[in-house]
Amino acid sequence: MAVCPACGVEVPAGSTDCPSCHLSAGLFDAVREAAGTSGSADPAFVQTVADLLRSVDLEGTPEPMPAPLLRPSAVGKGPTVLDLPKLAPAKVPEPLAPLPGLPPLPPPSRGEPLRQRAREYLRLGRRLGLDLTSIAARVQAAEASEDDRTLEAASRELFVNLASALTVEFEEELARRNEIGQLVPTPSADVELEAIRGALDGGDIVGADRRLGHVRDELARLEELWATGRILIASCDLLAETIVELGGDPGPALGPAREGRRELVDGKREVGERLLARGAIALWAVLETRFFDELKRLRDRLLELRHGGADVGPALIDLRAVSGELRRRNFVGTIVAYRSLRAFAGTPEGGETTAPVAPESGPEPPSPSA
Repeated sequence: MAVCPACGVEVPAGSTDCPSCHLSAGLFDAVREAAGTSGSADPAFVQTVADLLRSVDLEGTPEPMPAPLLRPSAVGKGPTVLDLPKLAPAKVPEPLAPLPGLPPLPPPSRGEPLRQRAREYLRLGRRLGLDLTSIAARVQAAEASEDDRTLEAASRELFVNLASALTVEFEEELARRNEIGQLVPTPSADVELEAIRGALDGGDIVGADRRLGHVRDELARLEELWATGRILIASCDLLAETIVELGGDPGPALGPAREGRRELVDGKREVGERLLARGAIALWAVLETRFFDELKRLRDRLLELRHGGADVGPALIDLRAVSGELRRRNFVGTIVAYRSLRAFAGTPEGGETTAPVAPESGPEPPSPSA
């Protein structure tokens, strides 16, 4: 009985895919070889990029690349989440409505309560980094002359400026919540965001600011906790997208990545990360042949450009980067460097090829827990 190289589940003889993570059985050997767990000799493509670079770079000899080429622990150590494509949602979070507009002005006040309110607004404005110099001067002059009418007008102007700034911050944190909520629940942040709405409706901008601080802290904690999973998801998305661009079908290798997402959504972070890391290796196993064929095409294009008198120095930097990222066993860095190289050298005649099946299209295979 075979064992799935992605999730470790035993697969009955004759099965077309793993019953747990749905990795195609036809990819088992390729995934083991890519992961360096097959026990076989170094794969032939280990020297491919070094040879390609050597054939076009007449000024230097690259170092040989060690095997194994890929390792789950190295996935995601290159570009940050911000450098990666937009994450495909693992789930749709419960919607939270944006603010309808600026909150109503607070009721008029006089005397010491008015002075305290104006001072509190100025402190909040400084914390928010707003330029309130002219209003602060009017507040100071009104306090000195005990001119409550002028002080009330300045206080209301302060309120409008502060409420506008807090509304912008609310929308920014709501957008962060909606992105993180595609992966994990955000109950604490949701409670605070709804409380902010109530505070602003009641004119309590100081309380709204305090709660926004709680939201920022909670979302930052969740981002840090789930950063590895988010990077791995984006890594798999990028590999699948590149397979499609090169005319392939990532479908047979998408099972582990999809199951990894489901595990993350269910709160099983370690299991999900492990499946996603193996899912990236499975996608690389599908991409490998097409990727190196594409690099050979780009190599030929660089030679053509060089013979025509073009300066291919920038492209050689990208090709060396491809070699270096492979040497560091970094999928995403490899693809990012390749795309820069492709942008310099150009696409095949007729443009990029496409595959008949997109990475996330069509119904997903049923989850084992369904």
